[in-house]
Amino acid sequence: MNKEILTVSVSQLNNYIKRVIDANSYLSDIKVCGELSNFKFHSSGHIYASLKDEGGVIKLVMFRSFAQYLKFRPEDGMKVIVRGRISVYEQGGIYQIYAESIEPDGEGTLYAAFEKLKEKLAELGMFDEIHKKPIPHYPARIGVVTAQGGAALQDILNITRRRYPIAEIVLFPVSVQGVSAAGEIASAIKHLNNNHACDVMIVGRGGGSIEDLWAFNEEIVANAIFDSSIPVISAVGHETDFTIADFVADLRAPTPSAAAELVCPDSAKLQETLANTKSKLTALLKNNLELKKAELVKITNSYVFTRFSDVLNTHRQSTDLLLSDAVIAFKEIVSTKRTQLAKNAAKLDALSPLKVLSRGYSIAEYSSGGVISSVNDVKFDEEFTLRLSDGTARGKFF
Repeated sequence: MNKEILTVSVSQLNNYIKRVIDANSYLSDIKVCGELSNFKFHSSGHIYASLKDEGGVIKLVMFRSFAQYLKFRPEDGMKVIVRGRISVYEQGGIYQIYAESIEPDGEGTLYAAFEKLKEKLAELGMFDEIHKKPIPHYPARIGVVTAQGGAALQDILNITRRRYPIAEIVLFPVSVQGVSAAGEIASAIKHLNNNHACDVMIVGRGGGSIEDLWAFNEEIVANAIFDSSIPVISAVGHETDFTIADFVADLRAPTPSAAAELVCPDSAKLQETLANTKSKLTALLKNNLELKKAELVKITNSYVFTRFSDVLNTHRQSTDLLLSDAVIAFKEIVSTKRTQLAKNAAKLDALSPLKVLSRGYSIAEYSSGGVISSVNDVKFDEEFTLRLSDGTARGKFF
């Protein structure tokens, strides 16, 4: 007997296979273990990836309605457990798992990813002390990047109000877990920096599992903290929890409460310190004032002030004596200079040509200038002048 062969279209076949698979109760709610590959977080919020092991591969789709509740950001190479349903994408003729939740297949995968990123950033020098910025002692504005309604925020607010109420809290609320958390935290850090919104910032959240804290192990958050010009205090989880953010931050606080205590000086102790300083300064000023008063009394009782006229008369007499001595000395100097001047004048007079003329000599000069000192200088028909001791006479050579 020959079996009748059905003839159907491709879309009819795909639809039939889909209905067969959808009707299978075992495939409507199933957990599948495997390794993620070709992971893509679409701008729509949907996730597309492949789930594989050494023997096979299956397509994975996770719609935004489920993806938004993920506690960590999946990556290629992670071993995970996917819970969902198996169905067929009719247009492509592809059967795939429609995921409703994704969990790490044991914490070992996340710890391995943690250590891998930690090693990478350490090699880049992002943990080095040389990059750590000092935390301001008296910040006017404290930035807080955490969840809006979380216990961490309340702890920070309560401690700040108690210890340092004059500080202004600049809150930037973000998601602290889920696939969008890392991007929100990094954006918040950049926003506070771009707007110079605070003097120091606390970035963190309360405690939880490694999956809950995973946003603070993302490279995008580490880069934002490292690039921040504002000092960053990391306050993630409990004292025993460590994240990548803790290593990159300028200061690591074991808890959000501890972060608030580290950044906020105790106003009560400050007031006590100020009061003690004021008392010491007052005492020093009083002591210094008493010393100056004693010095003033000593000066006013000194001989200069009590016998001022005597001191003044003494100085007047000394001045008169000095003036008399100066006049005498000046006269002696003038007399000496006059004598010296007379001697020098006599020497000059002896050497003067006029002195020679008085002894009967004369000087012959041409009218045009020039002394006639030799017969060779005589020019006929040239007028000349004879300079005598008591005048001049004119003549002419013939």
